[in-house]
Amino acid sequence: MAKFTLIQNPTFKTDVMLPTVGGNPENVEFEFKYRDRTELADLYAEWDERHKELGAKSQEVGLKQFTALLIDLQVQQLKAIVQGWDVEEEFTEENLRILVRSISAAPSAVLGAYSDAFAKARLGN
Repeated sequence: MAKFTLIQNPTFKTDVMLPTVGGNPENVEFEFKYRDRTELADLYAEWDERHKELGAKSQEVGLKQFTALLIDLQVQQLKAIVQGWDVEEEFTEENLRILVRSISAAPSAVLGAYSDAFAKARLGN
């Protein structure tokens, strides 16, 4: 009997090494939303366009406004892929914003882990 299914689970869990200020990175389990290749391409294309628009604005706005716009973009990116997390605080948009505002490397760590999960699936782990 076949054990493999073509239908993927709607979510999957992956550990993310979240940086901490003045300390060692912490291993945190995140639950991510599964997306097929077409959905991923659409999502990444949208993010690329938003990054380009933000880059073009960087000369027009001051550092404070640029940082606020970047935080907004990163929160939206994480909302698009994260379903939940193993963190003391509840998974909410407000707490996502706290994560993004408090540690500048956190969004990259989470987005990188998400991307790596799909890369490992392509490579067969």
